Amino acid sequence: MWSDGDVSEPGHDGSDDGKDDWDSNERLVGLMDEDRQVVGEDFADLVFAGQLWRDRRFVSCRFTEADLRGLRTERCEFTECDFTGADLGESEHRATAMRACVLTRATLTRAHFRGCSLLGSQFTDCRLRPLTITDSDLSLVSLGGADLRKTDLSGLRMREANLVATDLRGAVLRGTDLSGVRLSGTRLENADLREATVEPGSLRQARVEGARVDLITAVGFATAHGLNVDLTGTDL
Repeated sequence: MWSDGDVSEPGHDGSDDGKDDWDSNERLVGLMDEDRQVVGEDFADLVFAGQLWRDRRFVSCRFTEADLRGLRTERCEFTECDFTGADLGESEHRATAMRACVLTRATLTRAHFRGCSLLGSQFTDCRLRPLTITDSDLSLVSLGGADLRKTDLSGLRMREANLVATDLRGAVLRGTDLSGVRLSGTRLENADLREATVEPGSLRQARVEGARVDLITAVGFATAHGLNVDLTGTDL
């Protein structure tokens, strides 16, 4: 069952002990109304598991170590928020923006993002697999060193993303916009890059054995390696 707006008050047992925590959490509940912008608040260690949030906006807020498992958001905005150690496993997000947020050691296993923007957010040492992302903008996202093996990232906008040392073996990147991405040490073995927008020269920095590409990318990759490709008789 999705609940809307309740926050757990750990440690409250009905006595005066913990009254400060109760009052503080009551104040936070009042901040969680729809169509309200919350700036600079601390939601660290609080429990929001299984809730439904619509049209909420958070700026520079802390959700460190918060329990957000199963959270469902619709048209929410998180700007420069800190999700260090947060549990976002099995959460679902539709038309939500998480811009320039920090996610360090966060859990996102079985999370779903649809029509979202993760512009400029940083993912460090996060648990991501399995992860579902569709019709979303991951431009300028930092996923350096992330484990995204066999993840379907097809059709996403990932312009200028940091994919240094990212493990994308067997991933599906078909039709993905990878313009300007950093691919130093990226593992792309057996990945599907057909119809992707990618600079062939940048692929030289990645491991691409067995990766599937279309003819244009293959020619560009060969040229970047100094080969003189004879296209006589082709339509190119």
